[in-house]
Amino acid sequence: MFSVLSYGRLVARAVLGGLSQTDSRDYSLVTASCGFGKDFRKGILKKGMCYGDDACFVARHRTADVLGVADGVGGWRDYGVDPSQFSGTLMRTCERLVKEGRFVPSNPVGILTAGYCELLQNKVPLLGSSTACIVVLDRSSHRLHTANLGDSGFLVVRGGEVVHRSDEQQHYFNTPFQLSIAPPEAEGVVLSDSPEAADSTSFDVQLGDIILTATDGLFDNMPDYMILQELKKLKASNSNYESIQQTARSIAEQAHELAYDPTYMSPFAQFACDNGLNVRGGKPDDITVLLSIVAEYTD
Repeated sequence: MFSVLSYGRLVARAVLGGLSQTDSRDYSLVTASCGFGKDFRKGILKKGMCYGDDACFVARHRTADVLGVADGVGGWRDYGVDPSQFSGTLMRTCERLVKEGRFVPSNPVGILTAGYCELLQNKVPLLGSSTACIVVLDRSSHRLHTANLGDSGFLVVRGGEVVHRSDEQQHYFNTPFQLSIAPPEAEGVVLSDSPEAADSTSFDVQLGDIILTATDGLFDNMPDYMILQELKKLKASNSNYESIQQTARSIAEQAHELAYDPTYMSPFAQFACDNGLNVRGGKPDDITVLLSIVAEYTD
């Protein structure tokens, strides 16, 4: 299950590896998405940009392209709460704020903060928690601005190597930083972090850079070297829409397959062992992948 998101006539003319950054052309992102809910085998699929309890968005404004992923905390299901409602509402709210121009490209934490505040003030009852990662490409400055809260995240790949990577935020093993809305009787008990606690970065990107934004269902099941092997396929195909879509699907499918392999020593299992737990196998989880190429923007 996948979808491709494109706007206007975005042309990925760059040869992977990057070109000179002395030009004044605007940049943009060509993005494809793919994902699987962990209940996919049971035929349970969510509508829109949601894969299981994960949610994502891709939004375009005249000044920037903005991506986001959020991973709903599944523990809420034990209390009769659908975890996808919180993550999905958060991502849809952030998407609307971007499309309305109510954001500053250099401040992705501001998008997250404004979206979360709207959820807190909303009269419609909403309970739950989620991680969140926001990635903003400032079209004219060629800078990428990111905000990551929890264990979703992003990779930037150039010349076949990871040149930037988000930092994972964990309170303790398997308990990531998260935004939450709890019922009054549980406030102060339910783990809840401020959006300002998100890890922020800003750096220049080049034409042809690959940006992979995903929930922990990917990173817990595929180490970087496996992801890089899949991304090499983009180099041979000049990063057209179809190849981005195909590669995003290939990465998500491989992670989904590994998640159910009981003998595979996954990154999650290795992390568990490092924390004194005897764990082996993949980690069944929702998986959301947004795969983007930095391209010359033409309108």
